[in-house]
Amino acid sequence: MRSTGSWYDIADEQGNKYIGRLRGKLKQEEMKSNNPIAVGDYVDFEIENVEQNTVLINDILERENYLIRQSTHRKNQAHIIAANIDQAMLIATLVFPRTSLGFIDRFLVSAEAYRIPTLVIFNKKDLLEGDGLVFQEELVEMYKKIGYESLAISALDKNDIQKINALLEGKKTLISGHSGVGKSTIINHIAPYLGLETGDISDYSLKGTHTTTFAEMFEIRPKTYLIDTPGIKELGLIDIEAEEISHFFPEMRERFGQCKYYNCTHLHEPDCAIVKAVENGEIAQSRYESYLSMVMGEDNRK
Repeated sequence: MRSTGSWYDIADEQGNKYIGRLRGKLKQEEMKSNNPIAVGDYVDFEIENVEQNTVLINDILERENYLIRQSTHRKNQAHIIAANIDQAMLIATLVFPRTSLGFIDRFLVSAEAYRIPTLVIFNKKDLLEGDGLVFQEELVEMYKKIGYESLAISALDKNDIQKINALLEGKKTLISGHSGVGKSTIINHIAPYLGLETGDISDYSLKGTHTTTFAEMFEIRPKTYLIDTPGIKELGLIDIEAEEISHFFPEMRERFGQCKYYNCTHLHEPDCAIVKAVENGEIAQSRYESYLSMVMGEDNRK
């Protein structure tokens, strides 16, 4: 339910709560991840101390899926954000702070790679007007068109919170995004008894302050779970080869087989169906630019 790095909060099938730590042999195994156990993992454990309610974790069961990103400290290591989730909800904002389209698309590619349905929620619509509102609606429609549930909301609007709440029912949902986009505020409106801390936006940097230190899962209703995560500053792709990236763009994937060359990279080859679709406005220019930055390995993680 919660990972602090060395200790883990665990709930069993009956709802009993324990504090667990990894057995030594698991610690010593070579791991590509800097966090061998993630929130959402199922584990096998045994009671260590009845009085202190501590347990030893013997094994991590096979994951159905997980969301992963490149470790911010070690570029050759991964960090598992959460495991065994039904859907991800990415909270984005166009102001205070601004979420880049490149970041949104990297998140979607990471989720697509592990077949995790993702909702794209644009918060703080109450801070926009005129062209800003029009642009936000265009983005909502763009993501809907390629198969993602997308909404523009205000965390201060009760009707909008009800819409979000309905999307969570009966699922295990990871909520993610930059610091300051309103994740904790949204969760507090949905489940006020959790009392999550919220932070202010810096006037200087227009970025949020980190209020969630560790990932944590809450059961807000029977069979309905929310996973709150620390704000992600940048999202580096890992374990995805350049030639595979187009597979995780739904609008590109549906055009496979239409290019002149079977191994088309969709960069410079003649008669490329993807490039033609971009030129014809069938694929959004911003999405193609995100694809290019990922394939070329440009630093567009923020």
